[in-house]
Amino acid sequence: MRLVMGLSGDADLTRVERAIAEFRHARPVLIEEGDAAIVAVGVEDLDAEACARLDVVAGGTARLVLTDKRLSRIGRERGEPGAIALPRLDASRVESLARKTEARLDAPAHPIDPLDAVALELARLAFVTPAVVTFPVRAGIEREASLMRVPADAVRGFRARQSSTLRIASRAPVPLEGAAKTEFVVFRGGEGMRDQVAVLVGEPDLEKPVLVRLHSACLTGDLFGSLKCDCGDQLRGTVQAMAEGEGGILLYLDQEGRGNGIANKIRAYQLQAEGFDTYEADETLGFGLDQRRFGFAAEMLRQLGVRSVRVMTNNPEKIAALKGAGLEVAADVRSIGRRHPENVRYLATKRDKAGHLIELDGACAPKAE
Repeated sequence: MRLVMGLSGDADLTRVERAIAEFRHARPVLIEEGDAAIVAVGVEDLDAEACARLDVVAGGTARLVLTDKRLSRIGRERGEPGAIALPRLDASRVESLARKTEARLDAPAHPIDPLDAVALELARLAFVTPAVVTFPVRAGIEREASLMRVPADAVRGFRARQSSTLRIASRAPVPLEGAAKTEFVVFRGGEGMRDQVAVLVGEPDLEKPVLVRLHSACLTGDLFGSLKCDCGDQLRGTVQAMAEGEGGILLYLDQEGRGNGIANKIRAYQLQAEGFDTYEADETLGFGLDQRRFGFAAEMLRQLGVRSVRVMTNNPEKIAALKGAGLEVAADVRSIGRRHPENVRYLATKRDKAGHLIELDGACAPKAE
């Protein structure tokens, strides 16, 4: 048995990765800490049949665990996560409380316990709706052998452990339009579900502060030219500025939708179409202002030989994260995209609610609602 476990490398990292996969497919996971254990399952794709199976085992002890943001949207003022008792696992009730815009709290929300918090973190890591059904493993109930088991501490330490395994997987020159001397360096690890990419433009002098941008992946803006944001403009404008200047490094990070994942991002877009601003939409889904972390980006830069940067961003959180991770931030430079009627409310909201360093001219500078 020890030999088999040795073949999997870091056993805790492997367990969490497998637990994330289970959560993404709405299959239950057993979270353990000492003598305590709970069964946890994400609410996405949790249909009536699955609820009926779980209800038999839960025996009336199931709870729906929601984030503070979701609870505030459905009628609870206290700003902390909470758990709603589910004497009977009703799929339609769970769906309504966890995801419906018009839902209202229909029962008291009690404080969550530490294992409930770990279950919420698993949902965030899996890029699914941050809402989970949990119930305790009671004495006398046999623990199903096929159920994925994961230690609570392994989940709590997963992000840091992922960053510690960051390594270069491959690299090659990839000439781009307007930036013929460009190299792509692919990193395995960090944060997110896929590999991370560093794009080295030109020949930046690593003995000087290097022009750097941390760019979170945006499928709709980067690839399809969505008018709802300025991400595509920022991406291409950054590469152009680096190519025309002294070079630089663009980190293309797997953090779609401010770390919420592409499915939740599109759900938020639908809510925006109904009148919510970008942060209100995320809060309705149960998310805070920003789920991204940038410490691993600093490690990518270190592995490329960078020690001092001029960071190209409008986001003060990125500046603070690089400083906090030990890099010298010699300067910060704004990253400007086009302003037009489709994205001006989005930009104003980022400025007014999240403190982004964005200047809008008087003709298109509304205050965030």
